[in-house]
Amino acid sequence: MTPAIPRPHRDDVLIAVISTLFGLLLWSLGVHSTGPGGTGYRHHLPVWAALVPMLAVGGMELLRRTAPRLTLAVGTLAVIADQFTVGSIATVVMFTDLMYAAVVYGTPSMARRLPVSTGLITLVVTIGTLAWLRSPQALMVGVLTGIVSFAPALTGATLRNHREAAEAARLRAEQTALLAEADRAQAVAAERARMARELHDMVANHLSAIAIHSTAALSIDSPSTSREALGVIRENSVQGLAEMRRLIGLLREAGAGQEAAPVPSLDGLEALLGQARTNGAASGLDFVLDDARPAGRPPLPAPVELAGYRIVQESLTNALKHAAPGTVTVRLARRDGRLTVVVDSPYGDRPGPRAPGSGAGLIGMHERAELLGGTFTAGPQGPVWQVRAELPAEDKAVRE
Repeated sequence: MTPAIPRPHRDDVLIAVISTLFGLLLWSLGVHSTGPGGTGYRHHLPVWAALVPMLAVGGMELLRRTAPRLTLAVGTLAVIADQFTVGSIATVVMFTDLMYAAVVYGTPSMARRLPVSTGLITLVVTIGTLAWLRSPQALMVGVLTGIVSFAPALTGATLRNHREAAEAARLRAEQTALLAEADRAQAVAAERARMARELHDMVANHLSAIAIHSTAALSIDSPSTSREALGVIRENSVQGLAEMRRLIGLLREAGAGQEAAPVPSLDGLEALLGQARTNGAASGLDFVLDDARPAGRPPLPAPVELAGYRIVQESLTNALKHAAPGTVTVRLARRDGRLTVVVDSPYGDRPGPRAPGSGAGLIGMHERAELLGGTFTAGPQGPVWQVRAELPAEDKAVRE
């Protein structure tokens, strides 16, 4: 199958037309590349013979951009043939353009080879002519050879290098922009996940207590029980509203660049368990804290304090929802650069109302431990449901 002839670029058509018309004008005026009164083999051919290589090179100008290898080969043959005629300046000028275009629009290997090969050809022609003619004027042959071949090749290589450098810079800028956008999207997703964990941990405990006691108030026809349940509901709704307002305030202050309020820490676990005792009394639950951390140790990093507090808080919420009557034990230990948080809840059938669960709490606890480089497990251990988290207790171990 015959390959399709590449379609000339419109700029190349304009260059070919102008160059050919310029060559015809010089030929009609009798302007040739040989000097006045020149003799020798050049005049063995008729004057019009100079038009053949000139028209051939002019035709190649149409394909200078789309077929640079072909145009350079035909142009080289034409400029050699031009030396056997009276010569045309236009043929030589168009050949220099074809050499330039071959470097700019040719393959990368061609662009690398042409400046080197034309430089060597110029050097060989200069030395050979000088040795043959033994005259300083022979240097002019080498200079003309360099002007016709090496100079346009070197110019084309310089322009191509600048274009490739500019393209590489553009690609790097695009990649940088894409990476920045990916980082921004990742940061937004991470911030949303953090806000979701905080919102769940802060409010789920109160809403679970409200759900359990409202179910009890509706199912048990006892004025005293209903009054007690309504009191617990009111207390948890007020506290939940306060937590929501605190979270909204934190978000607004962070957005305004203000100093954030102190975050919860493990020192607040006693108050947290006291609230859990109130909410779980109707379900037969009691809550005990076993803090085995040695006194006088350096304080824990703030992210570890917050993660430990939230893990205990979510574990207590889950106990209020699902634990059987009994004692919920919270144990804290710190040794070998690790903080261990363990929450054991009675595991078994539970009478009375239950609050529904979505599993988001376990996911949030696992994420908190993983972000700090710790470990998290949750599941039945004999008669208890155990939540266990090990977190790094040293600043250098906490991931930023």
